[in-house]
Amino acid sequence: MMAVKWYGEIEFWAALFKVLLILGLLLFTFISMLGGNPERDRYGFRYWKTPGSFAALYYDGKLGRFLGFLQCLIEAAFIIAGPDYVSMAAGETANPRVVMPRAYNAVFYRLTAFFVLGSLAVGINVPYNDPELVAAFALGKPGAAASPYVIAMNRLRIEALPHLVNAGVLASAFSAGNSYVYCASRSLYGLALEGKAPRPLTRCTRQGVPWVCVALVLAIALLSFLQLGHESAVVLNWFVSLITASQLINFSVMSFTFTRFYHACRAQRLDRARLPYTGFGQPYAAYYALVCTFVMTFVGGYPVFLAGHWDLPSFLFSYLMYVGLHGVD
Repeated sequence: MMAVKWYGEIEFWAALFKVLLILGLLLFTFISMLGGNPERDRYGFRYWKTPGSFAALYYDGKLGRFLGFLQCLIEAAFIIAGPDYVSMAAGETANPRVVMPRAYNAVFYRLTAFFVLGSLAVGINVPYNDPELVAAFALGKPGAAASPYVIAMNRLRIEALPHLVNAGVLASAFSAGNSYVYCASRSLYGLALEGKAPRPLTRCTRQGVPWVCVALVLAIALLSFLQLGHESAVVLNWFVSLITASQLINFSVMSFTFTRFYHACRAQRLDRARLPYTGFGQPYAAYYALVCTFVMTFVGGYPVFLAGHWDLPSFLFSYLMYVGLHGVD
């Protein structure tokens, strides 16, 4: 409900805690894998060989390992949203031509480094068949119980660090919720201004905050309590599938839009280097993103097409988004 100035201030400190957390976990991984742990276990890249770096899924052999890797891509697609949200703050930012390019660069390099190094650290710390990891996912344990870092710390008998990781996960969840409520409310407000949402949603405070949109988004967020019930958690997973599909479609459209913008600049002989911010590797990066996100939108529900895995609700909630998009068109 605060203006973007105070939202940005809160998000800065919350994000700073996340940065310190991931840096600490990467440092923990490096030290512990070299034997700097109570067990004096110099495990290094042991789990890349035993049981291996790729887990087979549905089938044995190379096909099973490929499907396991594909499932990881599908799970990772849920967190594709985030970098694009930086642009949403431009409308409420003072001097965006100076501030926003720095923000774009910071977000890009930070997320790329942390995602790549974080994925590497996870594979180093815990094997995919670790009993505690398997049980955490099978039983749906709350908090950071399924965190590979916490599981590695428990295995190495490090008692204090898991509590710090839990605190960091809580701060990260708050930061993520803070960002999503902001962006969802501003998106809803933009739709209302265009006449595509009810007019009362355009009401704002004196600082320009669309308080009706914020309240509505917070009310929708109450659906997260579905996770508290075992059966209702299935419904929440269906929502996750819908959201993932919509985000991939969103990125596909953004990539296509940029390719049109790029060629329009060339047709009008506009030098992109004169703009406040220019992405590198264009237009090839945009075409790469377009192809990958477009393909992944149809891959998310592939398990229902495998022999013996057909499930009508999963099929509907994996591909219903495309039907809705076609209806809008």
